[in-house]
Amino acid sequence: MEGPVCLVGNGADGQLEVMEEALGILRGMAQPVVVVAIVGLYRTGKSYLMNSLAGKQRGFSLGSTVQSHTKGIWMWCLPHPRRAGHTLVLLDTEGLGDVEKGDTKNDVWIFALAVLLSSTLVYNSKGTIDQCALEQLHFVAELTEHIKVKAQGGADAEEDTEFVRFFPSFVWAVRDFTLELRLEGQLVAEDEYLEHALALRKGISKKVMDYNLPRQCIRSFFPTRKCFVFVQPASRQEMGQLDSLPTSALDPQFLEQTRRFCDYVFQCSNVKTVKGGIPVNGRRFGSLVQSYVGTIRSGQVPCLDNAVTAMAASENEAALREALAHYAAGMGGLRLPAELGQLSAAHGTCEAEALRLFMQRSFKDEEQGFQKQLVAGIMERYANVLAENEAVSEQTCRVLLEELSAAMQQKLSAGLYSQPGGYQAYDRDQNQVVENYRAKPNKGVKAEEALEQFLASKKAEAEAVLKADNLLTEAEKHVAEEQQKAEMLELQRKAAEEKQLQTEQLLRDQERSHQEHVQQLEAKVAEELASARQEVERALQSKLTEQEAMLQKGFAEKARLMEAEISGLRREISSASQTDFLSNLFSAIGEGLRAIASVSAYLTSRRQSGKGTSNPGKTPTPK
Repeated sequence: MEGPVCLVGNGADGQLEVMEEALGILRGMAQPVVVVAIVGLYRTGKSYLMNSLAGKQRGFSLGSTVQSHTKGIWMWCLPHPRRAGHTLVLLDTEGLGDVEKGDTKNDVWIFALAVLLSSTLVYNSKGTIDQCALEQLHFVAELTEHIKVKAQGGADAEEDTEFVRFFPSFVWAVRDFTLELRLEGQLVAEDEYLEHALALRKGISKKVMDYNLPRQCIRSFFPTRKCFVFVQPASRQEMGQLDSLPTSALDPQFLEQTRRFCDYVFQCSNVKTVKGGIPVNGRRFGSLVQSYVGTIRSGQVPCLDNAVTAMAASENEAALREALAHYAAGMGGLRLPAELGQLSAAHGTCEAEALRLFMQRSFKDEEQGFQKQLVAGIMERYANVLAENEAVSEQTCRVLLEELSAAMQQKLSAGLYSQPGGYQAYDRDQNQVVENYRAKPNKGVKAEEALEQFLASKKAEAEAVLKADNLLTEAEKHVAEEQQKAEMLELQRKAAEEKQLQTEQLLRDQERSHQEHVQQLEAKVAEELASARQEVERALQSKLTEQEAMLQKGFAEKARLMEAEISGLRREISSASQTDFLSNLFSAIGEGLRAIASVSAYLTSRRQSGKGTSNPGKTPTPK
């Protein structure tokens, strides 16, 4: 992108709305996204930091007056400077606390969206981290009222534990910092300064509880915390022209602080994930934005479970369409008629490729509903190709036999076979037709069956020629009749053998297909379970760290109350890692996929119903 575009704005009705231009950009992004959002009071220099992350002097509008300049949420997508194959998505948000807006509800939703959408959240403030600064961050304390994790509501404590799993890492950027980083006479690092500011007080009075509330929320919701302080970059007179000032005009200390900030964000910001540790790409990110904003517009509270469910349904349907289209395109390029072995090999290759495409894009496919549709869809399309191949083979053989037997028809019409010794000539010519027919390649799967049907249609004709041949004795005619029957039985045997070989090949195709689906699905499920386990492990580690901090600060009761959450997380990790659980899961998956009808059964039903063939390249859209 050359520059930022508006992602979420305010519509004519005053409600938030998602901008189509931004969605169009996101739909074209298949790479994983690292999303960095910045929030804070208006006119605190948020946009400058975002431009620095973009490596540009200009981009997000800075403004130079006391009015808030950024409206809504603006997005800038750039190649990640440190991670190949990843996209860095920068979100600059409307300044909080703008007196011109009047409606503070907009601030609440802008903050909630920034939390929901980002993998790193930067909170930008001026001066120092004091009680006033923390009170201005009251939006954190209100998050539980404006974000739900589960569709079915649980206890607040359960929600707090869930928040830790998917909330972004937190960076506090303190601008125009003029103090010395010193506590009790000792120089401290920026992170120590932040943790000191977030320290809790003992007591149960309302004053203490009000003091602790924003601090406790930040500690609980954002276990990964970082702080950067920035001196004022230029003189007061020059602050309004930051986007046009040369680097040489800026304070060297500020430039160094900005460089460290950018290095940290580039190095430590993770790929955006949703519940279950599922990585998010541009398409999925756009779906999340639409889901969250749509929920807010409806007057409801955004729910992560519902957003992920909607995103999964959209992605899985698209994955199904893409996989089936790929299979149909691959099989549609075959030249018919073809031998079954050739079709089988092409089917195996195209199915494996289609399945890989599906697995790469799909996620949270509950009870493998979409994969079962893929199995059924590929089965139907393969059956259509087989039926098409049979029809083309049958037509090819029929035309070939008519061409090869044309001379015999002329002799028959001329009465040449009605003369004494005519049957011997007829039998010799027919054997030559059969020999020439078998010598012709590329007849397809109906070669023997078509020949058997052709000769069966000539049975009455051969009997008439035999009966009219006065040169043969009755005994010789009987021998000839028996020979005809033997030859016909041999043809029927070969035709039946041809069908049996085809049936066996279809059964091998079915088993190969089943194994391919199970193997790829096992890998997919194992990957999703590993991601979910890592998510729980991160939550557990953050809770253990916070519990240790509570014990060190003398909050033994608070530390004890965390034990139930910690035990629950440990049980979750243990159950997801059990071998028996995975074995039973994969067994159930395999049986579910095997239960879908076979290609041979589907093909048989088509024949019995007399259904015509269809073009394999023009397949019905999946439901």
